[in-house]
Amino acid sequence: MKKVLTRSLLTWFLALAFFAGLGYFVVRLVTNANEWAQLPMNAHLSANGLARAGAIYDRNGVILAESVEGERLYNEDERIRRAVLHSVGDDSTSIATSVQSMYRNELVGYSFLLGLGLPESFRSTEDITLTIDAEACAKVYDAMAANDYKGAAVVYNYKTGEIICKVSTPTYDPYSPPEIAEGDDTWEGVYLDKVISASYPPGSTFKLITAAAAIEMINDSPDRYLYCEGSSIIGGEYVTCVEPHNEIDMTMAMADSCNIYFAELAVELGAPTMESYAERFGFNQSFSMGNIDIKKSFYDVKKADDAGLAWSGVGQYTDMANPLHMAMICSAIANGGSPTMPYMIKDVSSIFNIGSLTAGKSGQSGRDMMKSSTANKLSDMMRTTVRDHYGDSTFGEFHVAAKTGTAEVGDGTEDGWVVGFVTDEDCPLAFAVCIENGGFGISSAVPIARTAIEASAPAVRGY
Repeated sequence: MKKVLTRSLLTWFLALAFFAGLGYFVVRLVTNANEWAQLPMNAHLSANGLARAGAIYDRNGVILAESVEGERLYNEDERIRRAVLHSVGDDSTSIATSVQSMYRNELVGYSFLLGLGLPESFRSTEDITLTIDAEACAKVYDAMAANDYKGAAVVYNYKTGEIICKVSTPTYDPYSPPEIAEGDDTWEGVYLDKVISASYPPGSTFKLITAAAAIEMINDSPDRYLYCEGSSIIGGEYVTCVEPHNEIDMTMAMADSCNIYFAELAVELGAPTMESYAERFGFNQSFSMGNIDIKKSFYDVKKADDAGLAWSGVGQYTDMANPLHMAMICSAIANGGSPTMPYMIKDVSSIFNIGSLTAGKSGQSGRDMMKSSTANKLSDMMRTTVRDHYGDSTFGEFHVAAKTGTAEVGDGTEDGWVVGFVTDEDCPLAFAVCIENGGFGISSAVPIARTAIEASAPAVRGY
């Protein structure tokens, strides 16, 4: 009797395990089928499927990719092909966050229920229109290529969320994918869209977050004067500036990018407050743009001593920032405290014209990053920085509020940053540029940002 009971229990256990496993498989199939279908080993979707896929257009109707007589073709201008590569993708799925990777099912007419089982004449392949301006991207690519720059540049409309210009380098012509030899670092990061999938030490651009925390948590901090001798011992270590700034307030410290001023503020605020404000500004938080995840920016001072906390307040220590996220922070400053979420897919339309749907469209306001009064003070500081320190002519005809940064990297090199926004009412553009090994942001990143703004302005001004 005991043996029968044991066998019965074992049978029930095996049956339950079988149905539990079956249920788990079904759930995984339903939730991951589209992703599995896009894996490179599925050639019917990864390469051959694009031979009859829908077209991809820029905001002006310029064809970026299309299928003609069973062949996938790209824009006839090599500049444009290279400039929009990380947005559009190539025949493979090597650039994982590109449209041709993330929205391949829509392009080829694949469905979960029928796969590619429908005849091609009935298959609902779809065209995709992007928000980017292909020629604007090409101009920024030209400027970066002329200096052999590697890095990221992005400009988006901080009112609507439309990404106008997005360029990541190094890049390549989709007609000629690179053959990467072992030990050759020429193509390092070539498959990575650095605007959305990379992060860098933010350097002095992080002073915007330290300033915001001080404005809201330390009484009269914007008007407080501190003395900078060019270096200061904090937590037993030297914190240094490029030069002595003498007695300065927060506006002057922002314009002169004084490390001592913001390092001392960070220590006074304390680790919990600094971490809390970093997270309010989106650090350590997840964002997505349609189906595409944006690389997290990182800030953690839980184990930092006073020296580490001081350096974190000026964008060093272990701080890491994503370029698109930094542009979002600037959109929040421009919008009175609330960021506008960026998007790049304007619409996805069936070739049978069965209406259209938004795919990845955002544009709505996110959670407030700061008080409106704080945003206004930061905006004034950034505007003063450009007007009185960089010079308005730096950005041509545009009135810009910005902050540059020079971030020390672990290998001894320095990345050049600039982040900011245009204050002109008819040109609501937020931007971020990071140039790897670019040194001072004012000399490397700012000229690229100017080119990007000038090239993107017609898209928001309507001409």
